Amino acid sequence: MSNNHKDLETKITQLQHQTKSYVYEIKKLVDELNDSARMNIISYFTYSLNISHDPEQESLCLGTYHVHNMGNQPITNPYLCIKIPEESPFSFSGRYVYENFKQSLKNAGGWERINDKTNQEEFWLKPLGKTSLEPNETISFSNFQIKWLPVESYAGTIMGFTYSDQLKDGIAVINPINLNGTVRVEGGENE
Repeated sequence: MSNNHKDLETKITQLQHQTKSYVYEIKKLVDELNDSARMNIISYFTYSLNISHDPEQESLCLGTYHVHNMGNQPITNPYLCIKIPEESPFSFSGRYVYENFKQSLKNAGGWERINDKTNQEEFWLKPLGKTSLEPNETISFSNFQIKWLPVESYAGTIMGFTYSDQLKDGIAVINPINLNGTVRVEGGENE
């Protein structure tokens, strides 16, 4: 039990360090932008991976999508899209509700999926009870999961796009999640 506890503490420390590194890099990039080219919104992923090389065990990416308003004006009606590659082995899940859910399930701070629930490649989400993102404010879609079984070689990029009234064409996350692995068959040859 203590070994698992130590492993968990180590993973949490690594994730905190990764998040601090991302924040530092983002601040550095912002400082380098001049006023005329300054972006008002920046969006990025933070995530942790648990990769299995056993085709019987699932691999997992646990992530959060952050949207930060770096401008001096509110951003209205923010929403986002998380895109999974077509015909990939990746499956997406997260905490969100649909429009037809009971009001009691639609908590402020939650998210609503606004596209067709049969679409397993694009997940369009809007924050519940949040119609504007104030200057220097961040909203996050937390603890989504991407799972896959490594039964054959795989490669794909999880993309994210942020939209608002001010960003009708959207902006991409600064760090898409690239997942790839080579699965070897017995005898050492690639599949």
